[in-house]
Amino acid sequence: MNAAEPPPTGDTGVEPPDPRRWRLLAVFMATVFMALLGVSIVNVALPSIESSLQASSSQLQWILAGYALTFGLVLVGAGRLGDIFGRGPLFLIGVTIFVLSSLACGLAPDAMTLNIARGFQGVSAGLINPQTVGMIQETFRGRERGTAYGILGAVVGVATAIGPPLGGVILATAGAEVGWRWIFFINVPIGIATFIAALVLFPRPLVRRERDAGSKDSLPAGSQAGGRRRPNRDLDPTGMLLLGLATLGVMLPFVERQSPIGLWIWATLPVAGVLGFLFVRWERRYKERGRTPMIDLAIFRIRSYSLGAALSSAYFAGMTSIWVLISLFMQSGLGESALAAGLIGLPSAIASGIMSTIASRRAFDYGRRLVVLGTAIALIALVATIVVGLLTTQGVSVWWWLLTLGVLGAGGGMVIAPNQTLTLADVPNQYAGSAGGAMQTGQRVGTSIGLAVITAVTFAALGTGPGAVDRWPFAFAMGMLMVIGFITLALLIGLSDTRSRRT
Repeated sequence: MNAAEPPPTGDTGVEPPDPRRWRLLAVFMATVFMALLGVSIVNVALPSIESSLQASSSQLQWILAGYALTFGLVLVGAGRLGDIFGRGPLFLIGVTIFVLSSLACGLAPDAMTLNIARGFQGVSAGLINPQTVGMIQETFRGRERGTAYGILGAVVGVATAIGPPLGGVILATAGAEVGWRWIFFINVPIGIATFIAALVLFPRPLVRRERDAGSKDSLPAGSQAGGRRRPNRDLDPTGMLLLGLATLGVMLPFVERQSPIGLWIWATLPVAGVLGFLFVRWERRYKERGRTPMIDLAIFRIRSYSLGAALSSAYFAGMTSIWVLISLFMQSGLGESALAAGLIGLPSAIASGIMSTIASRRAFDYGRRLVVLGTAIALIALVATIVVGLLTTQGVSVWWWLLTLGVLGAGGGMVIAPNQTLTLADVPNQYAGSAGGAMQTGQRVGTSIGLAVITAVTFAALGTGPGAVDRWPFAFAMGMLMVIGFITLALLIGLSDTRSRRT
């Protein structure tokens, strides 16, 4: 396939594009920004939450990990439900849950209540995100789709990087004792505004049109029974249950590595392997019976999809933990304020947003080579960031990170949005939600594994005792080397794809 030409996207080209598509995109992007902000903005507030609620280290870990866990559990099922019943209803339900759970987080009287509310936040984010990918896949075509994914990538990059600065500003303004509560309250007006806008832009007629579209699109090869096209309305609850339990089994030991049952928690990994095997067998049998499975496993034979999803998982495994390490090092190791720890990432947010928009428009021109270049730039920036961290013991200012993290943001902007565009380019539209959900599930699993491994290595290198603070530069470097390992894996996957296409 010529990289200069957009690959087939499963579009029929018969129906004209929805005239409301750009306004719909704006509503979805505002909600995605809100959901992702809920992940990154909490990083700088952990010390304040610890002192305010007397939270244990395990409870603090679950504030981050619980969100990622519930987020990952519902992604594929939510994408499938959106494929069947339409994006609108699932989106509105997700926004409603997110607003209510954010309010509950801000009012939480103790750490346990906060963690339960964070779990519901994760569920709502898992409902929202696949609908966004599915809406872009269904509503936009050709280079417009690349532009839409570029905007999505910019929102992802900016929300991830702007969270710590914004959290630092809120904590500095409202005070550490109650400032962390306003970090959650900020979601409430955003959520209400997007809910009202969604009701205006996609009322019931659009929902019915979306639901009808699910039965009109042609199915992938092998998805028809007896030569007759089946409506794409099979819910496949058994497949949902098996995949959800398998995902839980993989993520649980990484988010609960300090479990009271000790090493036995790792027994969930082989159980997850068995459940994954049963899921694959079930989906194949379900399809052979002429039914529409939750995930048509044929999509993994699309090389652009399978490699892109793997690259995305490896990239998120490393990249998501960077801001946790930055925040911990600056506040606990260098004694900087939460505001300073947040502001250090501002250039990264700006660079990521700009580069995502530019790079996504050229995704079809350069293909995965663009992603490989961005990953290589990110690796160089990570090495420079480690060097600055180590040299802080020699009097070098940590504010040199403004430069290195800015370059990191630019490299990341060349990875996330273009990779998503290329990964979903060949996926048929009626599977856009479940395919996007599967891809994002890989990202959440990667995030959980990466966060667990990277922070474990960091704290092991830090140790305990009166001299622990002085070991922070070394511990930070060890954690960042683990980040480099995951990003290098993403680079190797991207190189494999570019070489195979050249051959």
